Amino acid sequence: MRAIKQQTLIFKSISELMYALGQPKPQHPLIALIRYDQAKANLEHAGKNFLIDFYKVSFKRDFKGQVRYGQGYYDFEEGGLAFLGPNQLVTMSGDEKVYNGYTLYFHADLIRNYQLGKNIQQYGFFSYAVCEALFLSEKEKEVLLGVFRSISSELGNNIDAFSQDVLVSQLELLLNHSNRFYNRQFITRKAVYSDLIYEMNTYLDGRFDADRSSSAGLPNVQEVADHLHVSVRYLTDLLKSLTGLNTRQHIHNKLIEKAKDSLGNSRLSIAEIAYQLGFEHPQSFSKLFKRFTHVSPNAYRQSFN
Repeated sequence: MRAIKQQTLIFKSISELMYALGQPKPQHPLIALIRYDQAKANLEHAGKNFLIDFYKVSFKRDFKGQVRYGQGYYDFEEGGLAFLGPNQLVTMSGDEKVYNGYTLYFHADLIRNYQLGKNIQQYGFFSYAVCEALFLSEKEKEVLLGVFRSISSELGNNIDAFSQDVLVSQLELLLNHSNRFYNRQFITRKAVYSDLIYEMNTYLDGRFDADRSSSAGLPNVQEVADHLHVSVRYLTDLLKSLTGLNTRQHIHNKLIEKAKDSLGNSRLSIAEIAYQLGFEHPQSFSKLFKRFTHVSPNAYRQSFN
């Protein structure tokens, strides 16, 4: 463990982190599970930032409120799950009520030589920077509680030749359940997320305004996500779940829509339209337009005559 500017503590090993949190030495060097019904939180480092070099999964069964993870806050409604990937900041809370349920830490080395190590990037929720936690129904909570209890039981056994295989299988089960429940959340909370999509479309409408686009260039995925205050991965997963399209496809669709309006309702040249939309080269605009519409911009314009 080392400190930066006396406020950020960097942890490369789970053992160091457990010591700083006032928890017992982990039963396995690459994975640790804290059960807050059995362990009291040590608040000595409350208010400090932790930079941890491993994955973190927090399961809160009943807690309701905000918990700060990194640069944003997760809102919990009667419990839920929150995820962090390696090298993200965690700010230690001084509120004892926050320490509820289970917190699981596991190092990338635990899964490196398994299929899960190759597939871990497919679990997009580890990349969600500022977003809602995974809200859970009572039935879903019971499912996940069963997995956490299985992990706890396995960690209570003596380490043998099969320990790592079993733990990795249990981790994969936990992540697959989480994937399923996140997908369900995107669907059941569709009304909430519709506001986000509306805000995105409104932003893109303004972004493709003639004066703004010509000076700012084409909008990109990161820019749109930043405007909406969500991570790129979260926005993409949300849009694909609800619309079947990713963020880049939504940007392109809005661009083509604006291009069609200009081609049908103005006397601007193809090059002028391309520059207005933010393209540096008219040829790039023509190529993209034809890829989406199967006709050239000029042929599309002539179809109105």
